[in-house]
Amino acid sequence: MHRIFAIAVAVLLAMPARADVSIPIVLLQQEHERPPVLSNLDPVPNDETVAGIELGLKDNITTGRFLGHDYDLEIHQVGLGDDPIAAARLALGHSQIVILDAPASVLTSIADLPEAQNALLINATAPDMSLRRGDCRANLLHTMPSLAMRSDALMQFARAKRWDKLSLIQGSYPVDQAFADALRASAAKFGMKIAASKTWAFDADMRRNAAQEVPLFTQELGDYDLLLIADETHDFGRYIAYNTGRPRPVAGSEGLVPAAWGPAVEQWGAAQLQSRFEAATGREMRPRDYAGWAAIRSIGEAVTRTNSAAPKVLRSFILSDQFELAGFKGRALSFRAWNGQMRQPIPLLTDRAMVAQAPLPGYLHQRSELDTLGLDKPESPCTAFD
Repeated sequence: MHRIFAIAVAVLLAMPARADVSIPIVLLQQEHERPPVLSNLDPVPNDETVAGIELGLKDNITTGRFLGHDYDLEIHQVGLGDDPIAAARLALGHSQIVILDAPASVLTSIADLPEAQNALLINATAPDMSLRRGDCRANLLHTMPSLAMRSDALMQFARAKRWDKLSLIQGSYPVDQAFADALRASAAKFGMKIAASKTWAFDADMRRNAAQEVPLFTQELGDYDLLLIADETHDFGRYIAYNTGRPRPVAGSEGLVPAAWGPAVEQWGAAQLQSRFEAATGREMRPRDYAGWAAIRSIGEAVTRTNSAAPKVLRSFILSDQFELAGFKGRALSFRAWNGQMRQPIPLLTDRAMVAQAPLPGYLHQRSELDTLGLDKPESPCTAFD
């Protein structure tokens, strides 16, 4: 009994003292046109990203109620053709803590605004490598995994399986090309090479012609152990598996997919998060939902530990070695102090199972094994955080 009492006292002493703190947060979300795709089997939910943020907000409110922390979320949506910079100025007038769902070019323009120089901005959706490289901004952090983190995760798995002979099919959209570039870079990083690649340029209806067209198309790629797909718009990739000229596994945007999150993630308490999200939304949690949840939970964790809503204080704590977020992935999540990217494991998923989670065993690092995924400090040209 005395031991239980002592533990309870220790926990209470570790908690910050109650302080009345108001934490206004703004989500700035820019609507964007999605390119047409062959299949409409996977419609994008209207509340994607927002739903994850709202679930995380509930978690923050639960903890904050005992500490005198009052959270408030405003959602500012920017329609097609509207000015995101004007909307950002308005948002920053409401709060200096802003979660962003916008393209990379818009993110850097917002981060460069005079009104944003003392703000805490968190990118929850853009995976672009430029934001973690030369276009990084000191006031802009990232909870969405970078393209390199996803491609590194896949290449660790391919290397572990000794699937050293790789071929690639990439789409024609810029997002497809960016993921293809990340796959090439990751293959080189882990001592492999993509020997052959082709660009998918069919405009025929693959729902009818895949069995005839795909075998011929893939025969030209030669022999390979693993066929990589860079189809981030999810246009043609679904028709490649089981139609290839050679019976080989498919991975990348389709098949075995490296992603921030998926419905097959169930370990480490993840099933509870999945069920709570599905009960609130009536659908499965997607990668953007998870990144949004992680963004607002990072804010909540920093507020809890610092008893402050000052963006400068929160940013400093988030980038420190003391920050850790329980993210239901088996390891604590934290942020890289050299480019603002959230460290996190990357599940390797099929529709019905988590096959593995990177970093895989054997990939060691002097700081954190999670830094084997994506840009490590010596590789990063980002200087904004120096």
